[in-house]
Amino acid sequence: MASINEADKHIVSELDQMAGRLEKVREAIGRVIFGQSEVIDLSLTAILAGGHGLLVGAPGLAKTKLATTLGRVLGLEEKRIQFTPDLMPADILGSEVLDESEHGRRQFRFVPGPVFCQLLMADEINRASPRTQSALLQAMQEHHITVAGVRHDLPRPFHVLATQNPIEQEGTYPLPEAQLDRFLVEIDIPYPALDAERRMLFATTGTEEDEAPTVLTSGELMKIQHLVRLMPVGEQVADAILSVVRAARPGKEADDFVNKTIGWGPSPRASQALMLGSRARALLGGRLSPSIDDVLALVGPVFRHRMALTFSARADGETIDSVIDRLKTRLS
Repeated sequence: MASINEADKHIVSELDQMAGRLEKVREAIGRVIFGQSEVIDLSLTAILAGGHGLLVGAPGLAKTKLATTLGRVLGLEEKRIQFTPDLMPADILGSEVLDESEHGRRQFRFVPGPVFCQLLMADEINRASPRTQSALLQAMQEHHITVAGVRHDLPRPFHVLATQNPIEQEGTYPLPEAQLDRFLVEIDIPYPALDAERRMLFATTGTEEDEAPTVLTSGELMKIQHLVRLMPVGEQVADAILSVVRAARPGKEADDFVNKTIGWGPSPRASQALMLGSRARALLGGRLSPSIDDVLALVGPVFRHRMALTFSARADGETIDSVIDRLKTRLS
């Protein structure tokens, strides 16, 4: 029987090996997505932690291209749904159809919808009705759906990358807090820097476009996700996570600034997201254990969609990011 030390050495060896593979993953994605290294790392962090990501950015910032490239590089079966106001839950989940055999016997057969994939691109998710949005809730949280009282398991791994356009809000349905909480991180996509846009200009207007190679298989990705959960986390890091999450919740234990500015704060899912995300971010950086710097880097993406400001705070010119920056200074 292997000793604890030998088991630890085996885990360390596997983490070192996978860290090298992940560096190749980042390089492969960077061949297609230019100048968005932070966005790429956050997207990979969400997937390595076993979660879902909400991509927020103006049109034309390669949100769909990013999801397609992630699917190819990570060896995942990828599908895309364009959310529209007339999209129905059955269009996502699938439905039962009545079949008739050669002998005249009739029976219902389930036809799977596009949610049966490993990486689902939910494009402009806030354009669909709340009924259709909620159809993803069970899938995102429990990795299975129920149609006509019958459970249907989704492929493993299963991840959702949803996009939102922050500019055009006419005819949209804001996502309810219950669904926003299912996303591990919110990934804000900025405009590219000058050098990156110059590279993009020449790379995408020629006769051929570069394609990212497949680096991992879905089985290897699941192995990495398992290793992420085995990574040790120091007490200081755990205390920092609990401290910043609990400090963002208004109530009797909160200070005057929090009670004045925050209407509702992050749920315990935020703590879980910071714990898993910090481990995944550390592995992406080639480290075997997360640090407080990993927590600080993820506070914004984890909190941004899990908090709401009070009316008085918005009237005073406060923003979610400015409040989060104040909370982060308590850990610095």
